[in-house]
Amino acid sequence: MRKFLLALVAVAAAGLAHAAGPAIPLEAANTNVSDRASLQRGARLFMNYCASCHSAQLNRYSRIAEDLGLTEEQVMQNLNFTGAKFGDGVKVAMDPADATQWFGAAPPDLSLTARAKHGGADWIYTYLKSFYIDESRPIGWNNPVLANASMPHVLWELQGVQRAITEPKTNDAAGNPQPCPKGEVKGACLVRFELVQPGLMDEAEYDLAIRDITNFMVYMAEPAALKREAYGPWVILFLAFFTFLAWLLKREYWRDLH
Repeated sequence: MRKFLLALVAVAAAGLAHAAGPAIPLEAANTNVSDRASLQRGARLFMNYCASCHSAQLNRYSRIAEDLGLTEEQVMQNLNFTGAKFGDGVKVAMDPADATQWFGAAPPDLSLTARAKHGGADWIYTYLKSFYIDESRPIGWNNPVLANASMPHVLWELQGVQRAITEPKTNDAAGNPQPCPKGEVKGACLVRFELVQPGLMDEAEYDLAIRDITNFMVYMAEPAALKREAYGPWVILFLAFFTFLAWLLKREYWRDLH
């Protein structure tokens, strides 16, 4: 019952907070939950960078180990930094009281983010690519996908620091505002993001890293998808065999009629 209520709260909070949608077009994440290596890399990055502030309590360490082909020892030594038991859900490493003091509210649970957000995996992927430096804000960061949120860019050391290059909005001859092809940033048209301080990864490496994180979050939102996709070919084979039997039966019936 507690897990069910937690899931409802996560979905409702995400829906209310992001009903307006992002201010820039979403990029395709192209995730694949059948890619176990990607899920393993994504789990490592998620636990090291995301789970410090965010929980994922609908996902147990034991289930993650089973689905991702990891041993209990590997999970407990490399993915569990909170002292939780192997059968526990993924807990947050940060004290919720500290989170409230620093950010104004405790960061939300991320178990269902890939299903709760409009755009799903594409939303997460674009969000993690779109942090830019904003000195007008206390935390120093902003993001057009979720503008003026309290979350800093926790992956900045990997991506580096980028700034948003913008240009003023324009009107047509009739005075109607023209759309911004690449979206808006603080009321202006986004031209591009410009890297002003390189990170530990180049652009291609960072894209792969956040695609792996996104892939893992898609898995967390519906772990059963792994088994469902594995059953798919067998179901199709069964239906094909059943169709063949039905055709043989139909032919036998029509032989008697003729």
